[in-house]
Amino acid sequence: MFKVKHLIILVFIATLGLTACKSRFEKLRASNDVAKKYQEALRLYNKKDYSKALVLFEDLSQKYRGRAEAEDLNYYYAYTLYRLGDYTTARYQFKSFADTYPASRNAEEARYMGAYCYYLDSPIFSLDQENTYKAIDALQLFINLYPTSERATSASKYIADLRGKLEDKAFENAKLYLTTGPSNVDNYRSAVIALKNAQRDYPDIKYAEEMDYLMIKAQYLYAKNSYIVRQEDRYNEASALYAEFTENHPESKFMKDAKQLKQDIDNGLIITKKELADYAMQEAKYKEMLKSDSKTKDTTVQTLK
Repeated sequence: MFKVKHLIILVFIATLGLTACKSRFEKLRASNDVAKKYQEALRLYNKKDYSKALVLFEDLSQKYRGRAEAEDLNYYYAYTLYRLGDYTTARYQFKSFADTYPASRNAEEARYMGAYCYYLDSPIFSLDQENTYKAIDALQLFINLYPTSERATSASKYIADLRGKLEDKAFENAKLYLTTGPSNVDNYRSAVIALKNAQRDYPDIKYAEEMDYLMIKAQYLYAKNSYIVRQEDRYNEASALYAEFTENHPESKFMKDAKQLKQDIDNGLIITKKELADYAMQEAKYKEMLKSDSKTKDTTVQTLK
């Protein structure tokens, strides 16, 4: 029984302590002692109690506007948002700091951190890449402004990572056309165009070899599923793509599959030409028959006359 009462007392004392702590913070927050509030905000920041520090920094940012202390305050305010993972607001605050205090010793760092927050906010490649493009622009701007900075190397690395993400998206989008080809034959042609566009936009794309192979495959399937009168030209396009592939990637891991496609293309051409020849022969016979029928009718009319 004594132990239970003792535990209850301890819990009560702890609760009172927390309440007192909270009361002191709320009391300070409501006060007009900006100097003391600023010191406490810094203490909380250094203690890594960023949530409470943010409350005070947000309040102080209005009261310190136009004062000399505002520079350091806004610097810590931006970093507090960054530490809390609010990269969207943090990048705005970092950029605002760099624009407002271009001569500050922290201007370069703030410009870099604003761009870095864009980088952190870049989504996975399957989602909309608007922030990725903005991150690349912000990082490139940093490099242009501070080309000799040690941070320029990191910025270049982040740009390469972001471009890799854009390459992934372009490649996956192109492959999607190939996947949906069975439901719409024109998607095979769209796949070829999308693959070519991706290589044009990203000349050093890491998927170039596979993309060249997939172009052959997409063009072959496009020809195979086209109307007979369109097939020959489309098979010939596939053959041309195969020739480019073997020239550019003679040791490709896709060569075996590419050669099989070439055989299918050649077989398709043979069948197409035969069917076209048969069709032309039947058409000629039909025209001859119509011509013969016409002569017979003319002779009959003349006889009746």
